[in-house]
This record gives sequence, structure tokens and C-alpha cells, in this order.
Amino acid sequence: MALVAAGAMAETVTSPNGKLVIDVTCEGGKPAYTADYWGVNFLQSSPLGLKTNLGDYTQGLELLKVSDSKPISGEYSLPNIKNSHVEWTANTRTFTFGKDGKPVMDVVFNVKDCDVAFKYVLLPHGETLSARVEDEATGFAFPEGTTTFLCPQMMPMTGFARTAPSYETSYTIDAPMGTNGWGDGFVFPCLFKNGDEGWMLVSETGVDGTYCASHLDNVEGNLYAIDFPNPAELNGNGHNGAGVTVPGETPWRTITFGHSLRPITATTVPWDFVEQKYPASKEYDYGKGTWSWIMKMDPSCNFDEQKRYIDFAAAMGWETVLVDALWDTQIGYDRVEELAKYGKEKGVDLYLWYNSNGYWNDAPQGPRHKMATSAARRAEMAWMQKNGIRGIKVDFFGGDKQQMMQLYEDILTDANDYGILVIFHGCTLPRGWERMYPNFAAAEAVRASENLHFSQGECDNEAFAATIHPLVRNTVGSMDFGGSALNKYWNADNTPGRGNKRMTSDVFALATAVLFQSPVQHFALAPNNLEDAPAWAIDFMKAVPTTWDEVRFIDGYPGKYLILARRSGDKWYIAGINAQAEPVKAKVKLDMLDAGQQVTAYVDDKDLNGSVKTIKVNKKQEVDVFIPTNGAVLIVE
Repeated sequence: MALVAAGAMAETVTSPNGKLVIDVTCEGGKPAYTADYWGVNFLQSSPLGLKTNLGDYTQGLELLKVSDSKPISGEYSLPNIKNSHVEWTANTRTFTFGKDGKPVMDVVFNVKDCDVAFKYVLLPHGETLSARVEDEATGFAFPEGTTTFLCPQMMPMTGFARTAPSYETSYTIDAPMGTNGWGDGFVFPCLFKNGDEGWMLVSETGVDGTYCASHLDNVEGNLYAIDFPNPAELNGNGHNGAGVTVPGETPWRTITFGHSLRPITATTVPWDFVEQKYPASKEYDYGKGTWSWIMKMDPSCNFDEQKRYIDFAAAMGWETVLVDALWDTQIGYDRVEELAKYGKEKGVDLYLWYNSNGYWNDAPQGPRHKMATSAARRAEMAWMQKNGIRGIKVDFFGGDKQQMMQLYEDILTDANDYGILVIFHGCTLPRGWERMYPNFAAAEAVRASENLHFSQGECDNEAFAATIHPLVRNTVGSMDFGGSALNKYWNADNTPGRGNKRMTSDVFALATAVLFQSPVQHFALAPNNLEDAPAWAIDFMKAVPTTWDEVRFIDGYPGKYLILARRSGDKWYIAGINAQAEPVKAKVKLDMLDAGQQVTAYVDDKDLNGSVKTIKVNKKQEVDVFIPTNGAVLIVE
């Protein structure tokens, strides 16, 4: 640990390869940092600090001491993220800031070759054992000319039944800096492009019931900063800051850097520096299934239709059916027990939908008041365990305040006691939760498939959105989108002229099953697809994996087109989609395939008619691809 002399120069922590350099300063009493990547400035002087009820630790500070830089490393396996086995190395330094000569706050920086993660540690303050963090100064000052790829934070207590915010707005791409979304900033993760020099992805991880979740506000011009939840969230109840113990830590703030989007899609920083909070009560089974609600809406939640969907899942060789909202009144607990038993006979387990609701919004769908308190929750989960229910989908949360983060954690913790997997909808972004909570399956936190049912405009823009999600939202956590529809029309029986028309191809539907990562997938297929969808499409959807071992970015640009590869075992799946007005015609290098190798290709012609053929990888490990507007290509070993 080195003492720092007054007026000292910046203290530096670098990545293991020396190409990512973080400089930390404290000029004029204000702590700050900069980031250079491969000799190019990616972050200008950006503020650090916390405002607490113990003191203002954003100004009037001095850098008292800095630890020696030391290497750290880690290794872990997770079946439910994009890379099943992870090994990482980083360098770490701790910067201790003081006020009036007394240490008040550490800032810990962990720097990998393409990632930075940093957190604050609030240091002991006399005999005080608790504190309140009121605000955070952490900022990101981007170079002039940086463009943004951001998703606006919804205003609190708006939208359906006052359930917002729920991370379900649309992205704006290639936008200039200086705007603030709909007035309340932007949800994580946030993607920025530093001209022709490369990309930055900003997010946070390690959020649990001991802190609030945050988002990013545009302060002015090129400066964006961490912002706490809007006080009006949760119907105005609860503090929007964080109550912490002393000493106490904040979540990690993360930044991923890349000359291309490859490091962005491959980053594992959301999971590298968090720890599992409790042991798994069992080995959890993931897999794929279906749900009636996405095509047939509320009326389909009846006994006969759910039984039909169980039969459909069994015919597909799928493991689960999601029984959505209103099952408590339209089916009833006794008959759900019958469905669960029938499903077991067919090799199909159930997921059950629940409303998170206590007092935070007006969502009327049931079951209600079963997840908001421990006693009700555990009684419900004991009933689920008795009847072999595999998992739950809990919907309509109330925002990002600390008490809502505690509810997420409480639901997960209780569910694990009963061996139940958890999917969240109408919810916040998962922040390292796949590793922290072993029974966490996925979260929505995206403008998902239901909007395709509700709006023709969403159908018209389906390809545009699909080229963004794997490069932004899905890079930091499992994403429950619920798509890959093979109906031509979003209605109960695939009837022409009723409901919205799907504008994308059948090959596109298959491609998104690969592009969108979630260990549990409930696809938007329907029983009629056994008769009206191409046999090759059904066969692919029967076999497509939902857990992956590796991901590689091949080519693409958010909002335009995307080619991405995922590996399951020793088998590669390469998926490409196109949202541009002109087709993509390219010779694509696939270095994961062997020269001369024969592979299966699902392809679209210019009219979006799909077919399957065998193609050969050339001597340079290249293949020719043609991807029409709203179409796709899918290459499988």
C-alpha cells in the first residue's frame, strides 16, 4: 500500500495485456478517472464519489493511499449463461479517499483486457454501523462525436395498470449525445460508439437486496452519470437511495471496451466478480417449451387448451408448458393439479404465472398477493413442490428501489428452498443473477414478443429490434423474449386477415432461437404449426439447444444486420438476420468450421421463401451468404 503525496500525479491500473489503462486522480478535491484503450482515449475525466448521510464524498477529498497493483484470476462454470465455462484474469488496485485526513471511502478497480469493474466501499465512521447513500456521482464522460444506442427508462407509474418502469421501450440507434430519453434517463446496459475507434458497453452487476438498482442519466453534453430510481416508483413508497451497513459495498459499475462488437457480445464481466449467495437445493433442469397466451391471449388459459398445449409440447419433445395469467380463476388449483399430473405422464412439466403484486401497482391479473409476503409465498411454493411444478413466471414489479430488489431476492431464495426455477417479467434487468442465484432462469427486461401480437408496427420493425438485442440487452443477462413464432398471423388459428401479420421469414424465426440467449425458452409456436409450418422448421425447433457453451460475434451493426455464432457441445450454430432495405450479400469467414466441411444451411430467397440445403465451406473457411430484408440464414454443423 503506497501513501500518496499531496499534488501527486494520476495513479494507474492497467489490464493484464497493458492495453486498457485507467488513471485515477483527485484534483481540486474531486475524485475522477479516465480510460484509454489501445492508446486511444475512450473516457475523458469522469467523476467518482458518493453522497451519504455521513458526508459528501464527491468533493473536498484527498487521495490518501493506493494499494499495489496485483493480479487476480477466477474460473467458474455456469450452464445458464452464454459461455458455460469462464476463466478470467485481471489486475486490481484499491484507491482510498479521505476527508480531513480520515479515510472515508475506497474505490476498488478490477481491470481485465476488455473490461473494467469498480465499486465503492464505505469505510467505518466512528461507531456508526449503518448509513444511507443518497446519491452517486459516478459518471462516464465520452469523447466528442460518440454516438449512442440507448433504451429510455419508462416514467414511473405509467403504462398498463401503472406497472412501469419495466425496461420495455425501444432502442434509438446512432443517436448523438445530449438527450435524456423520455426525461428519466436510460436503462442498462447502455452502448456507445467512439467514432471509428470502437465501442463501450456500460452497465452494473451484483445488485441484490442490499442496494437499489440504477440507470444512466445524461447530465449534460457528453457526461452521463449513475442515477438512482425515480422517487415516484413503487407508488411513491420507500427511499430511492440505498441503506447500507458500515463498512459496506456498492454494486459493481462495469464498462466493456472493444474495437469491434466481439468483446461486447463475449463479455462475462456481469458474472466474474459476483458470488453465489446460496447453494442450489437441486440440479435445475432448463430446456424449452411453449405457451398458449402469446397467440391466444387470456381466453386460452383454460383446462382444455392447456391440456392441448401439453400434448403439443410432448409431440415436439419439449419439457415444459407455461400456464399464464388468470389460471387461478379460469382453471383453478384443483384442475391445475390435474394438468400437472397429466403433464408428468407426457414428460411435460408446468411453469405457473404469478402477479408480484402487493401495493405497488394496479395490475389485476391473478394469482395476486401470493408472492409479496414470505408466508403466502412459501405456502404457495410448498403446494407447487408437492405437485411437481418446475418453475414460476412472476410479473408486474414496481421499479428499482432497494425494497423491490429485496423482493426479487426473497422470491428467488424461497423458491430455491422448494426446488423451483424463477423467470421474471415486467421487471428489472438481471445483474449477475445467473451466478448469484442458482435457480434464476431468465428475465424479460426487453420489449418482448407480446408487442408483436399487439402492434403491426412492432411486426414491421421486428428485424430491426432483433439485430439490437443480442448486441446490447442480451450481452449482460439471460433474456426471456418468448418468440420464434411460425404462425404467419398473430392469432389463435393462424387465420389470414386476423391479427397482425408477421413480416419476417420462417428461417428468421429459427435464427432468433439461436440469437436470443436464455436457458429456458418458451417459444411462440402453436399446435397448428405441426400442420401448417414447414417440416424442416418444426424439426429444427424440436432440436435447437437452449444452453450454450460459447458465443462469437461474426459481423453486424445494431439495427442493420447481425451474424452471430453459438456453440453447444461440439456443434456450431451460425445465425444471420437482416433489417436493412437491401439484402446482405457477403463472403463470411467462419473460422470455427473446417475447410471443405459440409454443413446444413437454412436459407431464404428474395421473397422470403425458406429452404434447406447442404453447402461446403471453402478452403479459406468462408461461405457465401445471402440475407434478404426481414430474412435470415442459419448454418448448422
